[in-house]
Amino acid sequence: MKRSPILGTRGSPLALAQAHKVASALEVANRWPADFVQIQVIETTGDRIQDRPLAEIGGKQLWTKELDRALIEKEVDFCVHSLKDVEAIRPRGITIAAVRPRGDVQDRLIGADSIEDLPEGAIVGTSSPRRKAQLLSIRPDLKIVPLRGNVQTRLAKLKAGEVQATLLAGAGLRRLGMGNVGTPIPFEQMLPAPTQAVIAIECRSSDMLTQSVLTVVDDPTTQALIRAERAFTAALGGSCHSPVAAYAEIENGKVRFRAQLLSEDGRDQVRDDASFDCGDHQTPKTLARAMLEKAPESIRSLFSAG
Repeated sequence: MKRSPILGTRGSPLALAQAHKVASALEVANRWPADFVQIQVIETTGDRIQDRPLAEIGGKQLWTKELDRALIEKEVDFCVHSLKDVEAIRPRGITIAAVRPRGDVQDRLIGADSIEDLPEGAIVGTSSPRRKAQLLSIRPDLKIVPLRGNVQTRLAKLKAGEVQATLLAGAGLRRLGMGNVGTPIPFEQMLPAPTQAVIAIECRSSDMLTQSVLTVVDDPTTQALIRAERAFTAALGGSCHSPVAAYAEIENGKVRFRAQLLSEDGRDQVRDDASFDCGDHQTPKTLARAMLEKAPESIRSLFSAG
């Protein structure tokens, strides 16, 4: 590239940390000088509205629509996202050109050493339908209240006593230099959100030059795994109200895929798993439909494919 590429990102501390990581990786891989990539902050609706759960005000597109507009209108060359915040179905003309190696995928509990150690009736802050349902499936006595804001804001609310505990993604904490905060929750208790801990880089589908530049920092293994997870999510037809967890990893040369669907109150759940070849996107789709078929109405009603 003869000119500095422009990277679009949200302005939260975590989003900026991720943007700088991507910019540095691109500069090293392409032998560009330091700070060659320009970082442009774009405020999103999700950043502006902090007093209501995301599911009530429009879903994941509140994190992406302003960045999508800037990309389509060529104000930026590419955008960096936490992939779990990106809708399974993207606008035409935008493609995921690269993903970085997956980070710490476990959720962390802050405020207690384990879910079992939380006091009876403890107030736990989270705006994630998945985390809420998973917590209630283990501890139906807990009181779950919405808690929005960036990592620092949520930790401040915990310190102020607004809630007794909260949950945060391990990858985000590590990227902010806070890797010692909280207790990792075992997968047996809390399977992560689909594509959790993955940084994605999107650009215009027609911009072959930018795609070629971004491809040099793509992690093919992570790319294959997240495409399986996104195929599963797309087949469900879920929304931000749908508590769904899925995690794919390479095990003995195959993709091991684990998934969980829950009712909003956590009383009902369906778990399943599958093993298939890397690049097989039909099996996760089939798994999604099979899980919905055997799910009770309390779960099926949360997914349009059900």
